[in-house]
Amino acid sequence: MEAANEFPETLQSAMEYFADESNAFAFMRQVRWPDGVAACPRCQSSEVSFISTRKVWECKYCKVGKQFSIKVGTIFEDSPIRLGKWWCAIWLISNAKNGISSCEIGRALGVTQKTAWFMLQRIRLALQSGSIMKLRGTIEADETFVGGKAVNMHKRERAEKIKGRGASGKAVVMGVLSRATRKNASKVHAMVVKNTDRESLLAEIEKRVAKGSAIYTDAHHAYGGLDEAIYTHEAVDHAIEYVRGKVHTNGLENFWCLLKRALKGTYVSVNAEHLFRYLDEQSFRFNERKLNDAGRFLKAVAGIIGRRLTYLALTSNGQCLQT
Repeated sequence: MEAANEFPETLQSAMEYFADESNAFAFMRQVRWPDGVAACPRCQSSEVSFISTRKVWECKYCKVGKQFSIKVGTIFEDSPIRLGKWWCAIWLISNAKNGISSCEIGRALGVTQKTAWFMLQRIRLALQSGSIMKLRGTIEADETFVGGKAVNMHKRERAEKIKGRGASGKAVVMGVLSRATRKNASKVHAMVVKNTDRESLLAEIEKRVAKGSAIYTDAHHAYGGLDEAIYTHEAVDHAIEYVRGKVHTNGLENFWCLLKRALKGTYVSVNAEHLFRYLDEQSFRFNERKLNDAGRFLKAVAGIIGRRLTYLALTSNGQCLQT
């Protein structure tokens, strides 16, 4: 049995540790206010008093809604689920290599599948990097398609969706990856784009890749528009070869395999409007793969502050991608 003040390093120890709601609350308080001083999320005043019987604070200066809980201003806001279950859910999704389904989360934590799905989508919001730092150095750029296989569709559905080659009716996902160096592991940014034309792909590269970087791509004609005055660009024609010295996109091909393994094997069916959330999830685990489980958990927890996602804003009637 580990000491009460020792932070867990494994899933089993985490579930035991956060089963004590006092530990879960103390950890949340440390995450929310690292300096130990509670502040009102509305006026930022530290002139607050703690009501221990209800675990809420009361602000001295706010005129409206004087009381607030520790969940206000985080992804947990308005959630009746206790903090211990939230911490376990974050631990599970941040460390599951192939992702974890809402059905599995529901069974593990004793909540409904609908509740578990909502929890996972809120956690994926916390996993967004939010970084404005551009990738630099040696960069790979590539795109892939996410959607159901025509062979698995009903004849009527196939006639409606498939209008051309295999990519027809699928979502387009683009990625840029900075190759590993002696000091840093490779990092990836993945995003949904409208199509594979020059305007869409080059706009993402300019937004996410620093000037002066060397960019390696396949022979897709859209990359031919890269400004040679800003980037050094070389391409490999996959109809002839996959590697020519340092010129290849194998790093991104590896990431696409990991992504599609999670989408096909774990999630099976993904709403097109939410696809970017699953990209954020997989990118987070890939970029933080050098950390241990506790390290990835703490990295994920750092993103819960200042973000909120309501069920009304989340739900939609978007197209569903059978992966």
